[in-house]
Amino acid sequence: MKTPVTNIADLREIARRRVPRAFFEYADRGSYDETTLRENRRAFDRLQLRQRVMQNVDHRSLGTTILGAPVSMPLAIAPTGLTGLQHGSGEILGARAAAEAGIPFCLSTVSICSIEQVRAACDTPFWFQVYVMRDRGFTRELIRRARAAQCSALMLTADLTVQGQRHREIKNGLSVPPKVTLRNLFDIMSKPRWVWNVLKAPSRSFGNLDGRIQGADSLTTLAQWIANQFDPTLNWNDLAWIREEWPGKLIIKGILDPQDAHLAVEHGVDAIVVSNHGGRQLDGAPATIDVLPSIVDAVAGRTEVLFDSGITSGQDLIKALALGARAGLIGKAFLYGLGAHGQQGVTQAIELIRRELSVTMALTGQRDATRISRDILWRNG
Repeated sequence: MKTPVTNIADLREIARRRVPRAFFEYADRGSYDETTLRENRRAFDRLQLRQRVMQNVDHRSLGTTILGAPVSMPLAIAPTGLTGLQHGSGEILGARAAAEAGIPFCLSTVSICSIEQVRAACDTPFWFQVYVMRDRGFTRELIRRARAAQCSALMLTADLTVQGQRHREIKNGLSVPPKVTLRNLFDIMSKPRWVWNVLKAPSRSFGNLDGRIQGADSLTTLAQWIANQFDPTLNWNDLAWIREEWPGKLIIKGILDPQDAHLAVEHGVDAIVVSNHGGRQLDGAPATIDVLPSIVDAVAGRTEVLFDSGITSGQDLIKALALGARAGLIGKAFLYGLGAHGQQGVTQAIELIRRELSVTMALTGQRDATRISRDILWRNG
């Protein structure tokens, strides 16, 4: 009898079996010693919820707004690289699942399916995440392509101007597009479903970077390309020309310090994403949930605060909401669902978190997701 999927960990285990190791561990692991990756989980576990009883918790409302747009719950899908190599057409499937669930989807610059391919396959506008390249002309081109695709928000990732080393990617010989070698022959050939889905997808390489990433056929050359192309001179003054190219909603992702949050507010961004890149960049940085309260206090309601890095359940999400986040973003949880069951798996991941959030609201005496406060946490949490 088929074992039911009851949590994100179940989806992770299925994805681990179905996705080749190099791509699964790209999604699953962190940088260097993975201290921050582990701390993201531990910090959530340290926070304890206050159980309340004899409250009227019927007719609970999970709906809210993000950047002024209504959403069915305070959740969005974060931008993730190589998504289409967790499952063929992964970006398209993720965007469709998000649209059906009534939440935003953000497409990464280093996606496998391009902006145009995702837009052609989806009726609902999505967000686009951009990295600033040394070739500013190419960055401007990406932003203009996002405008042409009618993307509803632009997310500037600020914490990957220099790449943190991820040991497993090197050891696994990660390559894009995927290549069959003696090292990975058995691993790939033992996953015919994955092979079939990738082969029939519209793209197997970096769709948005077509023609600009020649020779990046292994992690070493990809890392060299990032070192050569991602611009370490990126600074707050660059928001001026980005704003000229992008008149719509602007989000900055990678804020982990109250001072940077304050600077973001001064520069008029519409939202910030408090994030340590899922433990994939600066190892030894604090867990995102630990710094969230100080950033919320620094922002003082002057811009929307979104939360990223570590959400794998509705309990995690309600803790982020309690500490002041408008909504949470899921990366790993999304990719586990995608790798496990494609679009259906993404829907499963979203609905698992939705149900867990709803139940946890009830058990903490809450009826409205927009009114959750720090009062639902034990003071020593």
